[in-house]
Amino acid sequence: MSEKDLDTRFSEAVETALKMTQASLPQDVQLRLYAYYKQATFGTAVYNQSENFDLRDAFKTNAWMQISHISIDEAKECYIEIINSLTSK
Repeated sequence: MSEKDLDTRFSEAVETALKMTQASLPQDVQLRLYAYYKQATFGTAVYNQSENFDLRDAFKTNAWMQISHISIDEAKECYIEIINSLTSK
């Protein structure tokens, strides 16, 4: 599949995700989606602990760091896969 196709499919998956409510998704799924989105759009996570420690942000950063070894394209594919599995139910 070409790069444009992947980017298009990723953009469509993001649009679909934006229409979902947080209440409809388990927290572990939300964290995985967050991590794959960040990896797909920003690349590898860089850890910098701020003075304002927030447990929620720590979980999000940890989820992102756990998948930081995968490529941007792999992250997009994983994100698309999760969204497709959620919408096919």
